[in-house]
Amino acid sequence: MGIVNIDDDLHDQIRKASAVTCRSINAQAAFWIKIGMLCETNPTLSFNEVVTRELRAAGVVARPVKMGAA
Repeated sequence: MGIVNIDDDLHDQIRKASAVTCRSINAQAAFWIKIGMLCETNPTLSFNEVVTRELRAAGVVARPVKMGAA
């Protein structure tokens, strides 16, 4: 494990995003790093395709949401 030196503006964006996604600042940064790496190594996949692939690999089963259901 090491220390990553990032720009103050980027750190502020990570902090803001972490509040929205209910992740710690470190977890948000790690998520962006992992997704960025996966997108670079799989340039033909969209962000949603990358995330869907990772969720499936983790055993998450997403079910369609029925619109208008209460």
